[in-house]
Amino acid sequence: MTRRIAILGGTGAEGSGLAYRWAKAGEPVLIGSRDTARAAETAKQLRERIGGAAQIEGMDNRSAAAACDVAVLTVPFSGAAALLKQLKSVWKPGTVVIDTTVPLAATVGGAATRVLGVWQGSAAEQTRELLPPGVHLAAALQNLGAELLASDGPVECDVLVCSDDENAKQVASELVAKIPGARALNGGKLENSRIVESLTALLIGLNMRYKVRGAGIRFTGLPLK
Repeated sequence: MTRRIAILGGTGAEGSGLAYRWAKAGEPVLIGSRDTARAAETAKQLRERIGGAAQIEGMDNRSAAAACDVAVLTVPFSGAAALLKQLKSVWKPGTVVIDTTVPLAATVGGAATRVLGVWQGSAAEQTRELLPPGVHLAAALQNLGAELLASDGPVECDVLVCSDDENAKQVASELVAKIPGARALNGGKLENSRIVESLTALLIGLNMRYKVRGAGIRFTGLPLK
């Protein structure tokens, strides 16, 4: 099923990596940003890289959210609440929001390897409070590194999808499956995003200690499909 995917904060490394993967898979993608010109430039660069009939447009976050069927939140956690408050009146009923954000803080030396406490429990649970009724939410993709997404090879990672909404969970899982090497796993209720978000800091630490950039997660003993 084809649907318009808005990447909110899509000019950043994570957002542009996801845009690249999904547009390459044939999905129509809207790059959202505070800076419309920057969004348009990112979309242009991705179209040129993919070639063919890649469907990627750049626009401001508000326009992207209003026009999409699925919105993927990739802005830094520090700016997520303010953006969601700005967008509260523009969502179409039935829109699925996929929250990828993680509340990370930099430790001594500048590396983001500590998870901040969030009053609601997790970044995703904060997002749920800021979405209007009729908009569905899933948390996913927090543990996929931007450099892996920007590359052309398979990511070879499992992606835990957490949600209290089965439709949102299904949509998020279908989009994960369009990323070569990624396997979507049912992570249970949205509350479990607290655990998934904390794994991001662990992976950053592993990347640093082992001097790699592509540490990911695989769960064994599960069915392949």
